[in-house]
Amino acid sequence: MTTYSSSFGFYGILSEPRVGYIPLTKIFIDQKVPFIQLRMKKHPLTEVRAVALDLVRLTRGTKSKFILNDEPVLAKEVGADGVHLGQTNMPYEQARALLGPEAIIGLSTHNVDQVIVANQLQPDYIGMGPVYPTPTKEKPDPVIGTEGLSKMMAVNTLPYVAIGGIDMSNISEVKATGALSICVVRLVNDVDDPVSVLEKIKCYYPW
Repeated sequence: MTTYSSSFGFYGILSEPRVGYIPLTKIFIDQKVPFIQLRMKKHPLTEVRAVALDLVRLTRGTKSKFILNDEPVLAKEVGADGVHLGQTNMPYEQARALLGPEAIIGLSTHNVDQVIVANQLQPDYIGMGPVYPTPTKEKPDPVIGTEGLSKMMAVNTLPYVAIGGIDMSNISEVKATGALSICVVRLVNDVDDPVSVLEKIKCYYPW
C-alpha cells in the first residue's frame, strides 16, 4: 500500500473532455493535479489503450499519477501508476496480486458498509459518493447526500475523495462536511477553459 496525505485536495478525471484528452491531461499536469484518472466507459479497449499509452508518456516523471479506471489488466499492460476499481470490477485482492505492492489502487464506495469493508482491505484511497445526482454514469448508484458522506467519513481511516455531482453551486456544502478531497467530472470536462475552473476549485480545495 502506498501512503498518501489524507488531504490531497483534488482528484482529476478525464471523461469525454471538450478540449480533448491530451490537452486536459497537459493542463492537469501543469496544475500539478495529484491524480489523473482516465475514464472512457463507452469506448472499446483498443481506443482506451491508445489514449492510456499517451497519458503514461505525458505523466511519467511529473507530480501527477496516472490512474486507469476499471481495467487492472490494461493498467498493468500500459504501465499506469494504478487503477480505480468499482464495486463490480475485479476484486481488490486480485488486482493487488496482479499489479503488485507499489501500484496505486483506489476503490469506489457508496455506503457505510462498503467503507467498512474497504478499510479492512486497505486500498490506497477510496471514493465516496455519489454525493449529488450525476448523469456521468448510465446506472448511477443511489445519491448519499452530504449527510451520507459525513456518515461514511466517520467510519473511515483511509485517504478518500468525495465524488458525484459536485460543482460550484454545492462545493461549499461539501467543504462544510469536513471532506478533505474532492473530484469533479463535468465541471472541468464540459468547459472550454478548464484552467479558470481549476483556479476556482483551488479556493475551496487547494492542492
